[in-house]
Amino acid sequence: MSSNHESSLTPSMFDVDYSSWNVRYKVIAAGFIFYCAVFLLCHVVSVCFSQTYYSLSAKEKVFWDLAATRAVFGIHSAIAGLWALLVDPVISADKVTTQQNWSWFTLLIATGFFLFENVALHGSNLVFRTFDVPLVIHHFFAFAGFSGAVIWDTIGHYLPMVTLLLEMSTPFTCVSWMLLKAGLAKTVFWKANQWLMIHMFHCRMVLTYHMWWVSWCHWDVISGNIVLPVRVLFFTGLALLTFILNPVWTHKKTMQLLNPVDWNFGNKPAPENGPSAKQDGQLPKKKS
Repeated sequence: MSSNHESSLTPSMFDVDYSSWNVRYKVIAAGFIFYCAVFLLCHVVSVCFSQTYYSLSAKEKVFWDLAATRAVFGIHSAIAGLWALLVDPVISADKVTTQQNWSWFTLLIATGFFLFENVALHGSNLVFRTFDVPLVIHHFFAFAGFSGAVIWDTIGHYLPMVTLLLEMSTPFTCVSWMLLKAGLAKTVFWKANQWLMIHMFHCRMVLTYHMWWVSWCHWDVISGNIVLPVRVLFFTGLALLTFILNPVWTHKKTMQLLNPVDWNFGNKPAPENGPSAKQDGQLPKKKS
């Protein structure tokens, strides 16, 4: 179910019949299982090698593992988004109706990831009795939007792939939070990462403007080829990102550079030497 002009650069591993729902379910399940495995692997590795992880609360450990999992997905998403934006001449030539085998694969894997994210988020909220409204809204629109692109399968993949490029900030967010919890928020490396992360959030804002511009320029084709429920989901989510979520997150990350606090957990100040620096009057044996 790809364009007849499939790019010669596309690896043959993507060449399967994506019109088959059996194939789609398998790839979505593969994405879900893969990111579950990344989550569990991060837990095992952190338990074995990180003193910082050992000192965190149960809720913070879950957030740590989720942050690492999101970072892996962020790298995959950034590569896919840049490929659609800058490399693949076919998918960028027709921004509303063209699909590629590699974009189908990425779309389905991303759907599996967003399914994992929602399960993990709501499971964590239920266990720890928390509810992060912006994050819940963000993940709802992500999963619903990508699921819609799978169900109404005549939608072109340029905008979904560029949407994934918004995840470019996620690896930097992961590194920032982990270093902050390790008590390294005053290091040059943490500050450099924070600067890059803030820059990525500004790039996210520019990217949302690009998506509005593409939608404006191709509105007749969009309204004629994309069903109303998908349009409502996409533009509602895009509006929330453009006018609320991105500005709020960019402001918070900028303020965090000036005053390193963990605003994910009640604005706790960053520890000087890791969370276990002072525990029963003893210094930890090692830092992560």
